[in-house]
Amino acid sequence: MTTPQWLSIATLAGMMILFVWGRFRYDVTALIALLAALALGIVAPEDAFTGFADDIVIIVGSALVVSAAIQRSGVVESMLASVAQFTRRLPSQLLLLTTTVGVLSGMIKNVGALAMLMPAAFQMAKRSGNSPSRYLMPMSFASLLGGLTTLVGTSPNIIVSRVREDMTGQPFGMFDYLPTGLGLLVVGLIFLRFGYRLLPSDRAAAPQLGDALDISAYVTEVTIAAGSPAIGETVDEFSARHEEEVAITGLLRGNLPGQIGPHVRLREGDRLILAGEPDALERAIASGRLVLEGEGKDGVDSGDGVGVLEAVVKADSALVGRTAGRLLLRDRFGINLIAVSRAGEHLTRRIGQTVLQAGDVIVLQGPMKLLPDRLTKLGALPLAQRQIRLGSPRHRYLPVIILATAIAATATGLVPVAVAFFAAAALMLASGVLPVDEAYEAVDWPILIMLGALIPVSASLESTGAAAVIADLLSTFAATLPAWGAVALILVAAMAVTPFLNNAATVLVMAPIAVVFAQELGYRPEPFLIAIAVGAGCDFLTPIGHQCNTLVFGAGGYRFSDYARLGAPLSLLVIVLGTPLILWVWPL
Repeated sequence: MTTPQWLSIATLAGMMILFVWGRFRYDVTALIALLAALALGIVAPEDAFTGFADDIVIIVGSALVVSAAIQRSGVVESMLASVAQFTRRLPSQLLLLTTTVGVLSGMIKNVGALAMLMPAAFQMAKRSGNSPSRYLMPMSFASLLGGLTTLVGTSPNIIVSRVREDMTGQPFGMFDYLPTGLGLLVVGLIFLRFGYRLLPSDRAAAPQLGDALDISAYVTEVTIAAGSPAIGETVDEFSARHEEEVAITGLLRGNLPGQIGPHVRLREGDRLILAGEPDALERAIASGRLVLEGEGKDGVDSGDGVGVLEAVVKADSALVGRTAGRLLLRDRFGINLIAVSRAGEHLTRRIGQTVLQAGDVIVLQGPMKLLPDRLTKLGALPLAQRQIRLGSPRHRYLPVIILATAIAATATGLVPVAVAFFAAAALMLASGVLPVDEAYEAVDWPILIMLGALIPVSASLESTGAAAVIADLLSTFAATLPAWGAVALILVAAMAVTPFLNNAATVLVMAPIAVVFAQELGYRPEPFLIAIAVGAGCDFLTPIGHQCNTLVFGAGGYRFSDYARLGAPLSLLVIVLGTPLILWVWPL
C-alpha cells in the first residue's frame, strides 16, 4: 500500500476509536478527523469544506424543519386519536401505534415521527392499565424500519443516494427504497405485534409530570367561538364527546355565572371553566374551536415565537397568595396564565381569580425567549415545555399540503430532492406554520456538522485508493461465498458497525468500500448500497446507535440488555429476509 492509503486507513481507524471511546461528541470527533486528514495531506485545503455545501446537508436540515412543522400542526395526533378510541387491547393498540409511526417515518425524519407519537402511547397505556414500556421500544423499532421506505426517511438513505450518483451518475429516487423498505416494514410490524412479549413486563416507565406531582387535573378558561361543535350541546353531551376526560366546572354567560346542570345547553360566547389532564384539554381546545382566555390580547397571541411552559410555584414566589388578575401578568410581564393544577383539590374558580399557592403547577403562555426570565422574576420553577398548539386553524393542514407537494415534485422528477425540501422548509417559515425560533431548534446541528466534516474524509478513502485496498480484502473472503452471501456480508457489517458509529458515519465510511467491493466481484453496486442503507438504519441492539432508541430509553425505563431481547430476533429477521428481498428488487 502507498503512504496516502496507510494514512487514510489510519485516520479511519483513529476516528472509529474516538467514536467507540465516546470522550468527544460525534460532531467533535468528525471535526478532529477532518483536521487530521488535512494535516496528513489526504484532504486538500480547497476540499476541506465542500461537505458543508453538499446536498446531503441541505436535505437533512430541511427534512428536520418540515418534520417539526408537521409535528406542530397536530394533524397526525388528531387522526390517531379518532381511531384510538376503538382500540382497547394492548396488541391492537401496539399495531396501531407501530403502523402509524412506521408509515409516518417514511414521510418525515423517523425520530420526529417517534417523538410526535410518544404522548399517544402514554395515553393509551394509561387508559388500558399497561406500562408504556410495552409500547415505546416496538415503536422505536418500527420508526427505524419505516425510515427505510423513502429517500428522506433517514440520513443513510440520503447519503447512499449521493454515493450512487457519484459512482453511476444516477441518484436513488424518492421511492426507489420503497419495495425493499416496505417489505421489511410489514414483516417487522407483524413480528412486533407478537414479539413485544419478549420485553420484561416489570419495566416501569419514567414518571410523568402528573404522576410525580399527584396532579388530578388542570383547569383552564375558554370561550366558545363561532362554528364550535359545542354550540347547542348540553354539558353532559360535551363531556361525553370528550370521553369524560374533560369536565365543565364553571360557566359564565355574559358577566354572570350560569347554571352548569347536565342538561344546560351551551351557546356561542359562553365562557367555560374546563378541568382535565393537560393532553385532554389540548385535544378539546384544538378540536372544539375553543379560545383560550387571554389568547390574542395585548400582543400575546399564537404568532411567531410564542410557546407554553409548565412550572411549579415555589414557596418564596411572588405568585403565592395572589391571583393572576391582581398581578396583571399580561400587562406587566407580557404573559398569560392559561391553566392551573393543585394536588388533591378540584379547582372551579376562573383562572384570573384563582389564588395561587406554593406547589401549584401552572401553565404560562408567552414569547419563548422571555418566558424563562419571567419565571425567574416570578419565583416559579420551569418543569417542562408543553407543545399546546395555539396556531390558527387555517394553518392546520397547510404543512401536510406543503409536504405532499414536495414529495410529488421529487417523485415526478420535476425538481431535485434538495430543492424540493429546501423550498418546503422555506414555505413552512414564510407561511407562519412554524415559528423561526422553533425551526432553528428543530435542526440537529451536530448531525449537520458531522456530515459536512466527514464527507471529505470519506472521499479520501476513494481518492487515495484506500477503499480499493479494503474492498480487495473483503472480496478475497467473499470469493468463497455465493452472490447472496456477499450482499449479506455487507448488510451484517453495516449492522455491526452502526452501534459504535453514528448511522450516518457508518454509511459515509462503508459506502465507498461497498461500491469498490461490488466492482471487484463484477456486480452492480445498487444491491450493496441498499444493503448498507438497511444495515445502518437497523440498529435494534443498543440504545445508543440511533436517536430513536435513545429517545425511548429513559422514558420506557429500559435497561441496556432489553434492546437485544427484542432486537436480536428482529435483526436476524432483517438479515434473513432482507437479503433475498434486496436481490429480488435490485438484481446483481
